[in-house]
Amino acid sequence: MASFDVVNRIDLQEVDNAVNITKKTIQSRYDFRESKTEIVLDKKDKKINVTTEDEMKMRAVQETLVENLVKRKVDTRCLEYKPSEMAAQGMIQKAITIKEGVDSDTARAIVKMIKDQKMKVQAAIQEKQVRVTAKKIDDLQAVIKLLRSSNLPIPLQFINMQN
Repeated sequence: MASFDVVNRIDLQEVDNAVNITKKTIQSRYDFRESKTEIVLDKKDKKINVTTEDEMKMRAVQETLVENLVKRKVDTRCLEYKPSEMAAQGMIQKAITIKEGVDSDTARAIVKMIKDQKMKVQAAIQEKQVRVTAKKIDDLQAVIKLLRSSNLPIPLQFINMQN
């Protein structure tokens, strides 16, 4: 039986690179001179914390960060933006969470999408991924094509292809 796994994984090193490039960009921008803007990546909790003085600077930091993430080939659909909060000394703070793994609702949608096609494949939800098995590799490639063309809320990768 041939199989592969459908997952949502993010390369945290690329996210770290994008955050560092964003920090350097902000330090060199004229509109951020003498401002107290800070971007911190917490790899353990998979969060990016942005602290700055006002909403305009917050938007500029977010746009720069997203631009750098796209350049580093990190899909921005994996980012979940929390609302801005007031921090100490009149500063604004925003947390951006990095979502990894296929959540249960999306996994069920993937399984339903595959079953609706009535192909000779089986899809099973396993923790934060979906395993797809079939007798023929051509059927698996058809499933990959189907999932790539679908409009799911998270980026997908296809790993562990086995004959």
